[in-house]
Amino acid sequence: MLKIQNLSASYSGHQVLHEVSLDVKNGEVLALIGPNGAGKSTIIRAASGVIPSTGQVRTNGDDFASLSPLQRARYLAVVPQAISLPPAFTVWETVLMGRTPYLGFLGHASSHDEEMARQALNRVNALAFSERRVGELSGGERQRVLLARALCQSTPILLLDEPTAHLDLQYQVSLLELVHELAHKENLAVLVALHDLNLASHYADRVALLVGGHLKAIGTPREVLTSELISEAYCLPVQVVEHPFLGGPLVLPDSKI
Repeated sequence: MLKIQNLSASYSGHQVLHEVSLDVKNGEVLALIGPNGAGKSTIIRAASGVIPSTGQVRTNGDDFASLSPLQRARYLAVVPQAISLPPAFTVWETVLMGRTPYLGFLGHASSHDEEMARQALNRVNALAFSERRVGELSGGERQRVLLARALCQSTPILLLDEPTAHLDLQYQVSLLELVHELAHKENLAVLVALHDLNLASHYADRVALLVGGHLKAIGTPREVLTSELISEAYCLPVQVVEHPFLGGPLVLPDSKI
């Protein structure tokens, strides 16, 4: 389980995260939602140690602040927002970097490491372009490579920062279905920042609503995705209805706008 307690963070002296506390249980997907600037990405970055923060991030009784980067990398893997990957590396080389926390003194990948990379690429439908250079890829393809690298890392905790941002609808669905399956079948704790409220409704077990760096609500999609909470958070009148095919809440702009 990932346990975040009183997590706060600042940028250039401006506090952007205010004592946020939440747990992500093994076998569940917890989606972070909220308007732009709410603190969704900041939680991912602070929890993974990319930016300085106060408070505690713990798992299995260990405080991440007391762990070395190598030890931390065996607990959690991160899928950041699409970043500039080294363009000269191949997709295969990039994904194999996920095995770095497990390599021996000489840093040579074993046949097991290579099989883990192959499986990760296959899971995100990227095996077909594994020999291409990263610099040749589209934004959506790079995002799939980042997910494959995280899966190759083989950790019990997975953090994803807007993983569907550069994907078309087909890959948005396949990626989130994979993430949901990993959580439920492999007992991972998954924390994912999502922009799309209806994707969060369908694929998350619980939802945490952030506004202005504060945690405003946390619970099941039905408990959090209400017209009152969402309208107030996004400063936009919305209607929340039952999805006609999938069940669960469906968030729609108010028809009177």
